Amino acid sequence: MRSRFIKVSMIGALLSGLFAGLGLTATAAPASASGSPITIAFVTSLTGEGAAEFSASPQAFLARLRLANAQGGVNGHKLVPMIIDDETSPTTVVTGVQDALSKGAFGIVSDSPLFFAAAKYPNEAGVPVTGGSFDGPEWGTQPYESNMFASDTGSVDPKYPVNTGIGAFLKAKGGTVVGSYGYSISPSSTRSAIGTSQSFEHAGGKTGVLDTSVSFGSVEFTNEALVAKQKKVNAVYAGMDNNSNYALATSYQQAGIKPKVVVFPTGYEPDVIKSPAWQVVQGAYFDSEFRPFALPNSGTEQMQAAMEKYAGWKSSQFPNFSQYEAWLGADLMIKGLEMAGKNPTQAAVNKDLRNLKSYNGNGLLPNPIDYSTIFGHDLPKECGWYMLASKDGFTPPSSMTCGTDIPGTTTVSGS
Repeated sequence: MRSRFIKVSMIGALLSGLFAGLGLTATAAPASASGSPITIAFVTSLTGEGAAEFSASPQAFLARLRLANAQGGVNGHKLVPMIIDDETSPTTVVTGVQDALSKGAFGIVSDSPLFFAAAKYPNEAGVPVTGGSFDGPEWGTQPYESNMFASDTGSVDPKYPVNTGIGAFLKAKGGTVVGSYGYSISPSSTRSAIGTSQSFEHAGGKTGVLDTSVSFGSVEFTNEALVAKQKKVNAVYAGMDNNSNYALATSYQQAGIKPKVVVFPTGYEPDVIKSPAWQVVQGAYFDSEFRPFALPNSGTEQMQAAMEKYAGWKSSQFPNFSQYEAWLGADLMIKGLEMAGKNPTQAAVNKDLRNLKSYNGNGLLPNPIDYSTIFGHDLPKECGWYMLASKDGFTPPSSMTCGTDIPGTTTVSGS
């Protein structure tokens, strides 16, 4: 599978618009939350370059906490949210995390592309951290085994090995020559593009274009499309943000290229369906690492109901990447608190989560995570859903696509 990278966009959302959409109004008191309140901090990018991807993520974090509070809190303790805006700044994320710790945050949920810059502070304080592992290798690097628990992947292999999944998928859809693209400024985007190329070659295909020199946010791909046409590219992987990915697809179309398969690792979200780009991306596949709402189970139904009740969603809405991450980060933190008993301590939450042998986010994750063995490694099998952009929306596949790491490979420069 593996197409993870930092999913940020160029255009920020207004902070006032975010809070208007969150519905931060007084709600009914939770049922019998009698213990002392527990403050959980949530770190994400409400402003700055990452805002377009992350600014709506607090909706899901708050909804998960409110659901717990409506059920009486966690072992009788009401959960109190603290929202931290990292401003997509490596210095602001540090001051924000330090401020949260100074104000007594019991735990931290990270949905930030820059959390790596601040990770050492909760580690030194023994504060539990859950959340998305997309920002960096600290989720699988010592000394963070003691307090960091990736609620999406379980952990990270710092070598970022090549996975068979994406290459096998492109090949199965008829691809023979791949064009793979990534941003030069983003190590994770670059790794994603390189890994796709190597995975495709492992599946028996050829690399026509491997371009990791794309400027961040670029929307000019005329020359790239002409090169792809010359190289007979018929399978495309675009490991960039939505603006760049859709501009690449447009340039391919204008050059008369009709690929057999196109994969975008970002963009599976409701907003794209009614966007001007929707016609251009018809027939492309969008990767979802989490259970799509179009394939309902107990996890999707629980999240859908909570988002409708506490975030004002319509029944037709479904989460974007950052909202899945926010919900799961909060859910795993709640799981740790539940395991730690009526008088939880940070040390107990850390210990209990590290001994948690099976977690799947109530079915939102494709595979269960064993936190007692996962640190520093990838999951034995990585799976996800490739959603097809059809006329009226995203069409789910009949089954997941899975892959395994190719032994001895790495996409980290210098390794």
